[in-house]
Amino acid sequence: MDIKNMSDYFKANCTFGNKNDSIKRVIDAGVMMGDDGLSKLYPNTNFVHKMENISKIAPLITQTPNDAAFTIELITEEDTDGVLEMLKTYFFKDEPINTFLNIGECKELEEFSLKCLKDNCSYKAVTKDNEIIGVFLNALMHRPAVDAVPEKAADDCEHPKFKKVLGLMDYIEENFNIFDLYPNTDVILDGKIVSVNTNYRGMGIAGLLTEKTLQYMQSHNIPVMHVLCTSHYSARVLEKLGFHEVYRLNYDDYKVNDEVVLKPSEPHVAARILVKEIADLKINSNGKA
Repeated sequence: MDIKNMSDYFKANCTFGNKNDSIKRVIDAGVMMGDDGLSKLYPNTNFVHKMENISKIAPLITQTPNDAAFTIELITEEDTDGVLEMLKTYFFKDEPINTFLNIGECKELEEFSLKCLKDNCSYKAVTKDNEIIGVFLNALMHRPAVDAVPEKAADDCEHPKFKKVLGLMDYIEENFNIFDLYPNTDVILDGKIVSVNTNYRGMGIAGLLTEKTLQYMQSHNIPVMHVLCTSHYSARVLEKLGFHEVYRLNYDDYKVNDEVVLKPSEPHVAARILVKEIADLKINSNGKA
């Protein structure tokens, strides 16, 4: 996502934490007491590294700027239209590849973004008036069969610009299989999209959405979270918060017919896959288990 600085991005659209962050957010029985920057989104506790200490609060409750309570809840099928409106207003226009390609209105992009809702592991921040003010969209990745051939999503896309985005994803999938790193794991959580209404940014909503996602991982025994970052800022924040890179593709190296396909503005120079483990899974020195 093309955010002007990392602090703004973290408050608005990135949601991960670790025990080394010197954070001043206060959570008391699920109540968030506001924040005004990067250093206040996460508590200085063993937030991710000690998953067993995550509180079992459902739904989580906090306060909006107008003192109207909002909750963090599971996204259901009935939320589809509201989630799409959120993405169209606050996410699609800022993602760096979308911006470079000037994709605009694209039904294929909308359908691609929403298809993860069927996995029932995405969350929303919703006010008492039923307004969705933040979302964290996730999917479940299942280990493919040994002889499986990855489907090429770009082949069936009729939108010429979004077809280029799918082509990049197809290329990455063909050249990297995250499950090769985790031979004892059959399901991985795939963090897709985090976005918060600009009128409610700086309130810790993204942090609460992530907290609920991590609770989901713990309760469903999912030990790894996977994120494909097309934005430099999102990757930097994830690394700061304990994620580590397992795959990188510089945009200048991704070519079709000997031509570079994607050249988003600097500092967005690479698509990177970052992961966070919440269990002791051993990986050897060459990245293979």
